[in-house]
Amino acid sequence: MRLSLTSLVLVSALTASPAHAQVTVNDPASVVAVVQQFHAALKSGDSSIVTRLISEDAVMLEAGTVETRAIYTANHLPADIEFEQAVPVVRGPIRAAVVGDAAWATCTYEMVGTFKGKPVNAIGTELMVLSKVPDGWRVRAISWTSRAIPPK
Repeated sequence: MRLSLTSLVLVSALTASPAHAQVTVNDPASVVAVVQQFHAALKSGDSSIVTRLISEDAVMLEAGTVETRAIYTANHLPADIEFEQAVPVVRGPIRAAVVGDAAWATCTYEMVGTFKGKPVNAIGTELMVLSKVPDGWRVRAISWTSRAIPPK
């Protein structure tokens, strides 16, 4: 097949990108991987990975409060690790969407067990907002909501 010079120029112009153009790939799988890495780090007790995945300006929303990254990592993170290691948490599928350098991931979860001698029987939802940085995705906000599972 032979292309005319005009066709060749047109194809080249449409497929070439300037050196300064940013290419963003819509890749929800990479977002899901970061969310899974965050949860695995909580479960294993690796606070350094959790901290690395959370951006400096992140906020955590839970139980009617807003915590900065500094407050979360200093006060709440150790309790989250302790809880994750004591109570089985079963998460539903993580659904992620990517728009440019922003992404969000949602999932549901169920927690049934005992924590510090008290029964835990709850369901909840999680929303994570992430942004793309040069070395990957970082968590910018997390919203956790939960409620007791109604008796059957």
